[in-house]
Amino acid sequence: MPNRLAHEKSLYLRQHADNPVDWYPWGEEAFRVAREQDKPILLSIGYSSCHWCHVMEHECFENPEIAQLQNELFVNIKVDREERPDLDELYMNALQAMTGSGGWPLNIFLTPDGKPFYGGTYFPPEDRGQLPAWPRVLVAVAQAYRQRREEVERAADDLVTYLQQQTRPPLSPTALREQFLNEAARNLVPHYDREHGGFGTAPKFPSPMQLEFLLRTYRRAGAPRALEMVLQTLTAMARGGIHDHIGGGFHRYAVDDAWLVPHFEKMLYDNALLARISTLAYLVSANALCRQVAEETFTYLLREMHGSHGGFFSAQDADTGEGEGAFYLWTPEEIEAVVGPEEATLVCRYFGVTPQGNFEGRSILHVPDDPALVAAEFGLSADELAHRIARARALLYEARSQRPWPARDEKVIVSWNGLAIRAFAEAGAAFDRPDFLATAERAARFIQENLWDGRTLFHVWEDGEARFSGFLDDYANLVNGLLSLYEATFDPRWVDWARLLTDLMLERFLDPEAGDFFDTPADGEKLIVRPKTFVDQSTPSGNGSAAEALLRLGTLLGERRYTDRAVAILERYAPIAVEHPIACGQLLLAMDFALGDPHEIAIIGDPTLPETRALLRIVYANYIPNRALALRHPEDEEAARSIPLLAERTLVNERPTAYVCRQFVCQRPVTTPRELADQLEVRIPDE
Repeated sequence: MPNRLAHEKSLYLRQHADNPVDWYPWGEEAFRVAREQDKPILLSIGYSSCHWCHVMEHECFENPEIAQLQNELFVNIKVDREERPDLDELYMNALQAMTGSGGWPLNIFLTPDGKPFYGGTYFPPEDRGQLPAWPRVLVAVAQAYRQRREEVERAADDLVTYLQQQTRPPLSPTALREQFLNEAARNLVPHYDREHGGFGTAPKFPSPMQLEFLLRTYRRAGAPRALEMVLQTLTAMARGGIHDHIGGGFHRYAVDDAWLVPHFEKMLYDNALLARISTLAYLVSANALCRQVAEETFTYLLREMHGSHGGFFSAQDADTGEGEGAFYLWTPEEIEAVVGPEEATLVCRYFGVTPQGNFEGRSILHVPDDPALVAAEFGLSADELAHRIARARALLYEARSQRPWPARDEKVIVSWNGLAIRAFAEAGAAFDRPDFLATAERAARFIQENLWDGRTLFHVWEDGEARFSGFLDDYANLVNGLLSLYEATFDPRWVDWARLLTDLMLERFLDPEAGDFFDTPADGEKLIVRPKTFVDQSTPSGNGSAAEALLRLGTLLGERRYTDRAVAILERYAPIAVEHPIACGQLLLAMDFALGDPHEIAIIGDPTLPETRALLRIVYANYIPNRALALRHPEDEEAARSIPLLAERTLVNERPTAYVCRQFVCQRPVTTPRELADQLEVRIPDE
């Protein structure tokens, strides 16, 4: 018989609806039962595409004997971390404070008033190496709660006090200086993997914020090594097994340091962030692989993660009924059956498919050798090789589509859609892809029509219903997306909405004592600690994203109240960000903007005219990270009133005209692409 999760909107919760565990969703009912029965709470947090969440469910939560033990000893609560990132952040911080590490599934034990006192991640059904058996953990925790109650409650109170202190670390504001950026770049270098690219060792995660900071370092300081690190990393990832060479897009992370063996789930946020950084790297370097990977990743998102309603879905699972990653694995025989015996030799050589395989007897497709070497080996030109591999990929995609597909979680999360809107808008402008711009506009309209009531932005849309008041990163990421959308389309409604969302963000999330932002709104659910993040996780930190949004909007609108608030946040966290750049990439991006004397670029002209488009191409086709761009049709007086940057600007000699200002100093208006390129100190495209 299904449990209480059967009627939940969340796919992850519904996946546990047939467990014999008496799961409760998060809510007052579970806590009331815990108080009445004087039982501790087992809070288990995960998400639908999490491989180890599925493993523990199958091994433990589907086991009737283990489930009976859980039901006897605990009140059991299941939470989807993607629905409730506030709970995930709070209790993950608690686990990390207790154990020094974290991950999912997150299994943490609470007192009936929600205070954590013990926890861990994955536990097996029986002792396995250093991992204790889950039943043994359940019994030990229940005994501790019954027999050493005072000790447990004291430890829980101490932990809550520690977590509260962490939201307001004793930091002294430090005036921003450019040397901070140089020092942060130097501090990033020791984390860099010189052999394989990326940062750290196995498991290795994409680090798009850190890569973008290196691009900014190259742009600001002319440091060639910074660009080399970005291109080495993006190339290694593009050729590795973390990249889906058949369908496009990237898996969550690699379990090895060479990017070969991934955890096979695919997340919207990873692919939005990686498509965007690939776009930016192309603008800097004209590296053809970066553009190819960017466009293929956008194509993947459109084909497999984009709903007919216009919003983007959240995730694809790692598993199918055939096992972990089975959808993506190949044998030489399977390749030959699809492309034929003549092509199979080339395709297997190119993608590293061997009889012994590299993952449980089958092969994860990757590109182990430089394609130029493979072309020479087969006596092909580079173009001939590319053509034959492209043809094989199309055939393999069609064949793979006949396999059982991984499950897709179709919740629409605002913060992640904000990342996608920004990526599609910026790539649409950079690559002159109107279809990408239309996609970004559709997603923004979907959110405005379905997750916004004129006063509150909601966090998630599932099965036709908007739920949970939005969190800080919902507001901040959406504002950044809307600003990029405005700069690509010049539709003023996106700026108007961005301003309204920003004012609400300041009203609902600001910590008036510390000067930064909480993750949850002031009128949200009261938790034991109101969480606050300045460290990046798999997505940019809330405070870092908010600081960037405030700087961009304040620069565009000329409003110091926005930029001053952003600077206050950055001054608070500058020493931490500089010392720990691997954890604070998004704060460093905002700091670079604040210190970068942003270009204020106003273009007056009909956007449909070739002369106007030529001026815009100078901006779009170059990497100018610290800028605000606005455009007004000569006959549009309303635009000048809503965006002061456009006020009192006119055509020069009846020709489309660009005005560039910086640090309250404006250069002479120009009417040719060459003049604009010289003022911005960038190249003319295709020269």
